[in-house]
Amino acid sequence: MTKQREENKFKNETRDLYYKSPASEKKVNLTTTIIVSAITLAFGLLIGLNSNTILNVFGPYLGGKRPTTVDFSSLTDLYNQLTSKYDGSISPEKAIQEAKRGMVNAAGDPYTYYMTASEAEEFNKDLNGDVGAGIGVEIGQRDGLVKVLRTTPDNPARRAGILAGDIIYKADGEDISGLSVEEVAKKLRGQAGSTVVLTVVRNNEEKEFTLTRETINNVSVYTEYKGDTAILTITRFDENTGELAREKAQEIVNRGSKKVILDLRGNGGGYVSSAKEVASLWISGDIIMEQKSSSGFYNQKYYADRDKALLANIKTVVLVNGSTASASEIVAGALKDYDRATLIGEKTYGKGSVQTLETLSGGEVLRVTIAKWYTPKGVNINKEGITPDKEVERTFDQINKEEDPQLDAALAE
Repeated sequence: MTKQREENKFKNETRDLYYKSPASEKKVNLTTTIIVSAITLAFGLLIGLNSNTILNVFGPYLGGKRPTTVDFSSLTDLYNQLTSKYDGSISPEKAIQEAKRGMVNAAGDPYTYYMTASEAEEFNKDLNGDVGAGIGVEIGQRDGLVKVLRTTPDNPARRAGILAGDIIYKADGEDISGLSVEEVAKKLRGQAGSTVVLTVVRNNEEKEFTLTRETINNVSVYTEYKGDTAILTITRFDENTGELAREKAQEIVNRGSKKVILDLRGNGGGYVSSAKEVASLWISGDIIMEQKSSSGFYNQKYYADRDKALLANIKTVVLVNGSTASASEIVAGALKDYDRATLIGEKTYGKGSVQTLETLSGGEVLRVTIAKWYTPKGVNINKEGITPDKEVERTFDQINKEEDPQLDAALAE
């Protein structure tokens, strides 16, 4: 597996933890608006004409570091030699994109990378669950291979007989086994009503399935009930997750449920703000996560909302596994540190860093790690994960048989 593919394994195993700067709103009259606009325009021109000087002087105070001077003449020389000698054509735009990608990869951080405008658009859709039409599978890296982690109910893959643990091999006859999770997902998506011939490897044998893509119902929060126990499942932390979770929490309270099982298995994360809102259903006013950066600029403490802990007095169990990551680890870690819940399942993924998305020219995006985050007890879980209070394994065979020993253990708790 190439270095790029190895990096992609980390990039796509989890959704990511994103920081959003707090915004304030002010009402101003028309005259004030005109004056402010004029000053802003003049200030903008000043910055534009002297950007390098300003970055050098004020960069450390703006959350960045003083930029160093780099001689890019060798890069130009390389490009000239390549284009003059190569027996073929090279797109200048493509060359620049790949140079940018390589520059960002020099950070050596699997969560810091460059995205083209089209890659950024797909990334945002995925983060918010807008997967369009597909076949209804959750995939991830396991043992260096892209495998089916589970199939979703009433969707093409499950109806066709695709099983958890199947290795993704080909799509329409093209070998995609060496691609990243994100790239494989793109191959499986398409227009509703279109078909894809998917080849998987199961028990060292190839199996081929012809699947018709369907629009996938992909809500981030849903509930089911078993007697007086409510099972609250959160699949990701997008911009609507906090509000949806609060609505479901109120429903749980109204039904008089005696226990809540919060299922965070397979949840790769999302926005810090949404994690804070969900944690606030159990925790009132206390710190749920601290964010620390080497520059100090992105240092921030996140506190749970006050007087919104609807589920604080209801016994809670949290289900976690190896794909529970990032924002979902914030929630699990906070509930564990405050003894508000018992964690059952398998050790979580271990993503203890925070990223921000910086928009570049032409819609390109730089995703860059800005800080590490710590649980209320001051623990950074990066590459370590969170060990549950009760470790219970769930195998692929059990998933395919629809057996769930982890849920059974939570129900018995």
